[in-house]
Amino acid sequence: MTKLTDLHAGWMKDAAYRREYEALEEEFSLAHAMIAARSRAGLTQEELAARMETSQSAIARLEAGRSKPSARTLERFARATGTSLRISFLPVASDASSLR
Repeated sequence: MTKLTDLHAGWMKDAAYRREYEALEEEFSLAHAMIAARSRAGLTQEELAARMETSQSAIARLEAGRSKPSARTLERFARATGTSLRISFLPVASDASSLR
């Protein structure tokens, strides 16, 4: 049986796949951070959903990266997990003249 990590490693050799995968990095990062915050708070998806007054399936969609949460949703998530929300804009490595 082939492991998913082995398949991914092979696919990453394809430039088109790698480009698309890297384009989703921010979404993966957000989903990972949300899962980590929920885990640190010791909450199940169901418990978090109750605190946020939403459904477990909505939490599952957020954690799977299948929906982009609003700032308001992120604030509710932070309160429910006992964390603080920090949003920042970081410079990307690119030609500065393209920003003009």
